[in-house]
Formats: sequence, C-alpha cells, structure tokens
Amino acid sequence: MRILYFADIRFPLERANGIQTMETCHALATRGNEVRLVVRPDTHSPARDPLEYYGLPPRQGLVVERAPTAGPQFARRVAYLSFALGRAMGAARADVIMTRDLGTAHLLAGVPRTLRAPVVFESHGYAPDVAAAMPGLVSTAASPSARKLNRLAAREAAVWRAADGYVTITAALARTLVEKFGGRERVAVVPDGVRASAIAEWAPLPEHHPPVVGYAGHLYPWKGVDVLLDAIGRAPGVAALIAGGHEAEGDRARLEAHAAALDIGDRVAFTGHVAPSEVAAVLRRATILALPNPASAISTHFTSPLKLFEYMAAGRPIVSADLPAIREVLRHDVNALLVAPGDPGALAEGIRRLVTDRALAARLAHQALDDVKQYTWERRAERLEALFGEVRGGR
Repeated sequence: MRILYFADIRFPLERANGIQTMETCHALATRGNEVRLVVRPDTHSPARDPLEYYGLPPRQGLVVERAPTAGPQFARRVAYLSFALGRAMGAARADVIMTRDLGTAHLLAGVPRTLRAPVVFESHGYAPDVAAAMPGLVSTAASPSARKLNRLAAREAAVWRAADGYVTITAALARTLVEKFGGRERVAVVPDGVRASAIAEWAPLPEHHPPVVGYAGHLYPWKGVDVLLDAIGRAPGVAALIAGGHEAEGDRARLEAHAAALDIGDRVAFTGHVAPSEVAAVLRRATILALPNPASAISTHFTSPLKLFEYMAAGRPIVSADLPAIREVLRHDVNALLVAPGDPGALAEGIRRLVTDRALAARLAHQALDDVKQYTWERRAERLEALFGEVRGGR
C-alpha cells in the first residue's frame, strides 16, 4: 500500500508528536507498505538524520521528504500547506493520505475525491477544548480568541464529515466527537505504542536504596510533575528521577525551585532531555514509575501518552492518576495502582504501597509487561492497515 503521511512539524522533533509520527511511519513501512513522510526541514545545521536521531534502522519503502519552507511561522505554514496540496493532487499518487494535523486534513478533505486519494485524519483531541485549556496547562501558551475557537470548531466538524477515515487515540475521544457531531462510518480507536524491542524480559524487581520513583516526559504543569514532587515530600526515604524537559523552556527551573522549597532537592535528580532511544534504559533505573497527570481537558479524555507504554515495557510497577483515558489501558490492582488525580497524598500512599509490598509490585509489573505486547508500534500499524482497507473499499 502507498501511504502519503503529512506532518507539518520541523523534523526530527524531540516532542511526542515527532516520536509518534516516526514510529508509526516506520512500523507501516516494516509491514511492507511504501510510506512517504512529508515534514518541514530540520532547524539544526547540518540537518540530522531522522532514523539516526530516533534510533531506528533504515527501512526500504520509507522516505522522509522535507517540504521547502522558510521565513516566519505564518509563511512556513502557508508554504507547507501549498506543498502538501500539490503532493496530494492526483488520485493515482497514493492509496491513502494520512495526517494528524487538523489544518492539513481540512484542506485536503475539501479536495474532490476524484482528484486525491482517501484522506484519514488522526485526532489527538478536540481542538477547541485543547486550545482553551492550554493557557492553564502550559505557562507559555496564549489564550485563544473566540474567533480562533470558532474556527477550530468549524474545522473539526468539517473534517469529521469529510474525511474518508478517522482515527482517535482513545475511545473517550471518539465518544466526545460522536456526542458533538453524531455518528460516522470508518472510525477506529488506535492507541499509541512502544517498540517491541524495548519490552523487557521479566526479571525480579531490583532493590534500590533508597527506592526511586521515575518519571519520563515533558515537564509542563499539566503533566503533573509538581504533584509527584509534592508526593515525594510526603514519602520520606524515597527518591525521584525526573527525565525530560525542553532546554529552551523554564519548566525544569520551576520544578527544581519547587523541590528546593519542599526541602527534597537532595532526593530528586533531573536528567534533562533524553534521546528517544535512551528512555528505556533510564526507566529501568527506577524502582517505581509514576504517571501523575492531574485532571484536565487533555489528560482526562484525550491522552494516550507514550510514556504509559514505555513504563509498561520497562518491567516496573506503575502508579498512575485514575483518569478515563488511562483506564482504557491500565486497570487498578491488575497492572497498576490507580490513585485520585492531582492528589499528592493519594500518590504518596500508592508509592508507599509499592515500596513496602514487593509481592504486589512484582504482580502488577509482570501483568503490565504482558499486557503491553498488545500495544507495540507494529500492532498499531496493523490496526491502521485495517482501517485503510475499509477506506479504500468504501470509495
């Protein structure tokens, strides 16, 4: 199958967007598809090789093409959309077009079907809700205007109606969209995943002195690392390992100051940004892994965090916020401990249980390690292929 994938991002990108895009395209190519991934140029000089950056082997059939974009953000956006439109024109150029960019999907889905391949949009959240929530979740985010929110809502409705296929990363997001716009055909819930090669062989849990609670990911307030630090403050004798964060942003400094104010600075280590290929090794340095997201418009219904599957693959017990989107993968007292979101006391209690009850910790970790085999990138590609087949058959 010939797949044209549009990602309007600089590439390679260290954020989850870039990782998820590359892993998805690489897995589709691994399964024998011809995948052309169209991105913006790298901002590094010289440009980095995406496969090398993400630690992936070359794959016949996978081509990364950089659209010629330059200038200020608006100009780059217009240039990318123009390039994407030109690449997409011609029904014989690809069997399927896929994107997770709402603007690109809106543009391409508006082209008559006789002039393009079927368009599949992958949604990671209802855009107006995400945009409205961001100022309270990320310190650098600006409040959207009412005009922007209306524009995003109109695009969401149009893409829901016009896209030939639709992917959501959680069932909760699919339900949200059905409630807003009504039902539609060819919708698939396809969560994110992890590399099969990253799934650890089962081994007895290590004994760390002191026990170490690990976290990997971005450090934005909506990710809940503040909550994790508050919990560490309530769990004497427990240390924390915080991996991630963007160097150009101030979240690490904010969290280091918060740890100092709690007088736990000597028990908290920050690694900074970790290359995607090195995350698994960092996670295995922990005794317990924490997913501390507080309740928000994004994390409650929309999130399928990459670190969730990386945690499961690490062979360590997980304590996580009890949110609907998370419960689609984690089950309390089966493959994780789920605690009240945004509650440092509840998170601290979950940590203490896993530290003191090693039999419980081992049982949960072993079950998560077994369950994550259903969430590899290859399994994700297989699920996407099933939708692509429906879409092509429904033309």
